[in-house]
Amino acid sequence: MSYLWEQLRGAIPLIAHGDPYVMGLLWVSVRVALISTAAALIIGLPIGLALGVGRFRGRRTLQILANASLALPPVVVGIGVLLLLLPQGALGSLQIEFSLSAVYIVQAALALPYVVALTPAAIQGLPPGLLAQARALGAGRVQLALLALREARIGVLAGVIAAMGATISEVGAVIIVGGNFQGHDETLASALLEQFNYTAHEPYASAIALVLLALILILAGALTVIQQRTGGIQLRFRTA
Repeated sequence: MSYLWEQLRGAIPLIAHGDPYVMGLLWVSVRVALISTAAALIIGLPIGLALGVGRFRGRRTLQILANASLALPPVVVGIGVLLLLLPQGALGSLQIEFSLSAVYIVQAALALPYVVALTPAAIQGLPPGLLAQARALGAGRVQLALLALREARIGVLAGVIAAMGATISEVGAVIIVGGNFQGHDETLASALLEQFNYTAHEPYASAIALVLLALILILAGALTVIQQRTGGIQLRFRTA
């Protein structure tokens, strides 16, 4: 217990005084989470809406694949993205492997399944007959999608928050594609691993852990409130 207290005594001043290294990690982590989640939302929301309100062949199969992607190991996603970004890969001409840009891409790829899978789940939780009635009144596909989004917005927001939590807590995929270079593409989670395993700077490791825990608790609190408003949709943060 005394050891834990000693670590807190070293960590709290770093946070309270706004240590540049810790605050830099916080800024990078929040920025990566926001941008990657926004990209996942832009790409995934139309797909999720199509799965939620569409009627087309193969829809059920796509839903199964979307749900299965939630359980895909992040390290596998990281390796897949890295293979695309290497010079001989399909996106090798971009020359962004082992950079912050690569971290944005892999985090967006990790956040995407949450948006794609949980959007139709939220739509399916709407009152029975709502969309059928809209169809009977002559609503087109775009009108149906907008109606579903408006009525299921709380559930969709829950998926977005879960996606953001996954990006903040991710380690393995970030290190694989970014390289975890200090001052460039380190996030809170990847820096925490670095501090514990290699540098042995225990006060910094404890400070980073506290900041990361605070972020996750904030997101978890917001998610809990949303779950209560939507009848308890079951969501999980995915970690490496």
